[in-house]
Amino acid sequence: MSITFNLNKIKSELPKEVTLVAVSKTKPNEAILEAYNAGHRVFGENKVQELAQKYDDLPKDIEWHLIGHLQTNKVKYIAPFVSLIHTVDSFKLLKEINKQALKNNRVINCLLQVKIAEEENKFGLSKTDAEALINNTEVAELKNIKIVGLMGMSTNTLDEIQVSNEFSLLHIIYSEFRIQNSEFRILSMGMSGDYKLALEQGSNMIRVGSTIFGERSYN
Repeated sequence: MSITFNLNKIKSELPKEVTLVAVSKTKPNEAILEAYNAGHRVFGENKVQELAQKYDDLPKDIEWHLIGHLQTNKVKYIAPFVSLIHTVDSFKLLKEINKQALKNNRVINCLLQVKIAEEENKFGLSKTDAEALINNTEVAELKNIKIVGLMGMSTNTLDEIQVSNEFSLLHIIYSEFRIQNSEFRILSMGMSGDYKLALEQGSNMIRVGSTIFGERSYN
């Protein structure tokens, strides 16, 4: 199956309010260009270095999302162009994104990553910490960032009930936060293996890689 075929198949099944982020990490520029030539413009990368390189090499109307863990010392490399950062999990990181956005005369949209999975190695804020961050008066003073929603990753398990419950929990948190935050509009949850469950639980942005591009090779 071609990338174009896979992409069109997924898009044809998505509700119109759902944004598909094509996760192109480890994929060559040719693969991204095939998706681009099929009309797709929203791509997600995990690593800052790879993202910055692809931004340089590829068409400038691509909307790039950073979906991997972000260290404060790497923000400056993507601040000139990144469209959305999915993985904000601290005030320190928000402050740095704001600082680098200001230098580039931009406002950068951010999602707070909330930890809903059981795995210890998954990043993210607790509901309480996310709420504290949103209501922090110092955050309100950061004029070059905008918190526009939440992101979460489910536990890596074949138990669909558990995955659905985790997504449902994030949707409940998102709905609560949204009442007080008019900027909130994105709930990013669901990847190749579980995006259909995420859609059932109210996701409006999914991050899909291998279902579009085929399995990754990390060699």
